[in-house]
Amino acid sequence: MITKITIAEYLLTRLKEIGVDHLFGVPGDFVLGFLNQVLKSDIQFVGTCNELNAAYAADGYARIRGIGAFSTTYGVGELSGINGVAGAFAERVPVVVITGSPATIHFRTRPLLHHTLGDYQIPLRIFENVTVASTQLVSGDTAPAEIDRVLSACLALQQPVYISLPSDVVMMKCNRPDAFIFPTPAPSDQDALAEAVKESLAMLEKAQKPVVIGDVELIRFTLQKEFAGFLEKTGFPYVTMMLGKTVLSEFHPQFIGLFEGDRSRDYVRDRVDSADCILQLGALLSDLNTGGFTTNLDPFKTISANIRSVKIKHHCYENVRLQDLILALTEKLSRRNPATLEIQRATDGCVHRHTELYRPDGAKQLTVKRFFDRMSHFIGRNSIVIAETGVSLFSAAEMLMPEGTTFIGQAFYGSIGYTVGATLGATMAAPNRPVVLFVGDGSFQVTCQELSTMIRNQLKPVIFLINNDGYTIERVICDRSYNDIQSWKYHQLTDVFGGGLGFDVRTEGELEDALVKAAQADGLVFIEIHTGRWDCPDSLRSAGRSMAKTNQLD
Repeated sequence: MITKITIAEYLLTRLKEIGVDHLFGVPGDFVLGFLNQVLKSDIQFVGTCNELNAAYAADGYARIRGIGAFSTTYGVGELSGINGVAGAFAERVPVVVITGSPATIHFRTRPLLHHTLGDYQIPLRIFENVTVASTQLVSGDTAPAEIDRVLSACLALQQPVYISLPSDVVMMKCNRPDAFIFPTPAPSDQDALAEAVKESLAMLEKAQKPVVIGDVELIRFTLQKEFAGFLEKTGFPYVTMMLGKTVLSEFHPQFIGLFEGDRSRDYVRDRVDSADCILQLGALLSDLNTGGFTTNLDPFKTISANIRSVKIKHHCYENVRLQDLILALTEKLSRRNPATLEIQRATDGCVHRHTELYRPDGAKQLTVKRFFDRMSHFIGRNSIVIAETGVSLFSAAEMLMPEGTTFIGQAFYGSIGYTVGATLGATMAAPNRPVVLFVGDGSFQVTCQELSTMIRNQLKPVIFLINNDGYTIERVICDRSYNDIQSWKYHQLTDVFGGGLGFDVRTEGELEDALVKAAQADGLVFIEIHTGRWDCPDSLRSAGRSMAKTNQLD
């Protein structure tokens, strides 16, 4: 038996073990040696049009598979992708960044090689600020332990990590690995857990109108089963925030809708505001997630639990695992009669829902609301729905998602163009699931090239581009000429890139015709939807007013 393998083989073996079947990236001379080994491995290399989109693709892949990875060349490549890594860092997405670096001797002698910055450690130091672990591999003796350390941190903390792989280290020999030991979370402080549970129980058992907020950490740390068990046991109604959308089925009988502070539907806002106890689980309290910081939860009524801490009133309990708290409360609480808890199901209240009849008016110009009303009937079970920041995100957030649907929206970091690369990644991660992208014209122009990568890899998403003549999300903040963009014939890009079907839609009748053809298509479908420049949901206008005030533009 061969006991020695190359460091590249070791890294690729570990990536495969933790769930990476595809590696996104762009070639460059410092990374070619590693990519040559990728081509010999069980991991498929997916070349993207630029490094930023490779990072976005790895992010989208990770949101479906639980881990994603991309690889670029040193300096110009990795720094092109760092914005995508920053988004994954902000939104708790586990992405492995692999940089092909100059040979180790060059790190010591610092010649003025192309792509370098004089100080060869600058990229690593930059990435240290948007990753939870980083390393530069230097020898067969230390590389295996470093790889395992970094990958364990990625999985344990659900955030990106960085690996610098010098060109002369790629083929160095190291020991063949044993099976990967997946990280296990440190146990809760039992005393702190007991006190947190006792204080929580006192509030929840006393409450007459409790409500639960389920958010993003329940998804990232795969606590959906525990959350569902808690709801089944207690009967409590629950809401999600934008980042936590589809944490459970939106047809759950206790799900009452999306909570985003003052931007919520009236019933959802009033139900949360009138609650006498609020159990907030795994929430990331960003501005977009909280309706511009308008949730205004009363701290004396709120139990706020995150992945390793609980805050109740003015008491903070550290080293209490979110999973342990949920399980303990599930065990001790009794079930309430739903009739006493004022539950109005989201199936009867969401703005866009297939439980409400839709009849197209063939000659009528499409509006954003009517379009998303129609989409609530178009999206199928087990779909992946991806919505770009702006009109798409704020509209799709209030669309009732079918059973088994996964919703992806960058509702914290909000980097425009993110969803095009993320769609590539998500479609690669789940080739047998329907994938639907909603993206605006301005955002699409930032990252449109990856449409060609989807076509090249014979992927079959349905892409709806909302052409509203520029950056509407910026217009609602401050309307100036810098929000104008050149108008493209977007639906013709399928011809430009050599595959798929493109449709140009302006009326409700034309949309129906396009959807019929899309259902029969065996490839990528791109549908350009024309709407008015100022046609957008009220929640987006509210967000614009909030951001204008924050940036002193009002």
